[in-house]
Amino acid sequence: MEKKHESMENEITTEQYPFFAMLDRMQYINRWGLMRNNRTENIKEHSMDVAMVAHALAVIRNTICLDGRSPVNPLAAMGEALYHDATEIITGDLPTPIKYRNQEITKAYKEVENTASETLIDLLPEAMRKDYRELMLPDLTNAENLEVHKIVKAADRICALLKCVTEERSGNTEFSSAKVSIEASIRALCMPEVEYFLAHFLEPYGMTLDDITK
Repeated sequence: MEKKHESMENEITTEQYPFFAMLDRMQYINRWGLMRNNRTENIKEHSMDVAMVAHALAVIRNTICLDGRSPVNPLAAMGEALYHDATEIITGDLPTPIKYRNQEITKAYKEVENTASETLIDLLPEAMRKDYRELMLPDLTNAENLEVHKIVKAADRICALLKCVTEERSGNTEFSSAKVSIEASIRALCMPEVEYFLAHFLEPYGMTLDDITK
C-alpha cells in the first residue's frame, strides 16, 4: 500500500502538462486581422475583457434586471468567458463574416472548434478534464448552462462593440460600419442586463483619463 502511494506521488511530481503553457500562447493570436487597427488586440486580453463584462452582466441581471427570470452564476459566466476563445490557439481567428457566411461553414467550424477544445483538454491531467470540459464545452441542453452561455455570447458582442468605439474615437473610421452592425445585433438580443450595461457603462470608453477620474 505504501509503495503504491509512493508511485502515485512520483507520478504527480514528475508528469508535466502543457495546458496552461499552451493557453499562454493566446497572446500571439490577434483579432480583427482583416481590418486596420490603431491598436492590435490579442485573444488573451479579449478573453479577460469578456470575462469581466460577462460577470458584470450576470450581476446586473441578478441584482437589477431579474424580473422573475432565473439568476445566473456570475463566476460560471466569468469562467466560461475566460476560455471561450481558447481554441483559436489552434484554429486561429476566423473573421466573423466568413465564420457565419452560411450554415455549412458555421457548422463545420463549430466541429473544428469542438475538436480543438478536446485537443486542449487532453493536455490536462485526466482528473481535471471534466471541470475544464464543462467550461470549454458546456452542455447547452442544461437550462442553467444555456443562460450562462447566452450571457457570455452577449459579453463577447459587447466587447466587439467596445473595440469599435475605442478605434473610432481614436480617429480610425475602419470600424464604423462594424460598429453599426454589431450594435444592432446586440440590441436584437433583447436582454435587459445588456441594455443596462450599454446605457450606463458604454459612454466612458474612449474618454481621456482626466475625464474618467474627474
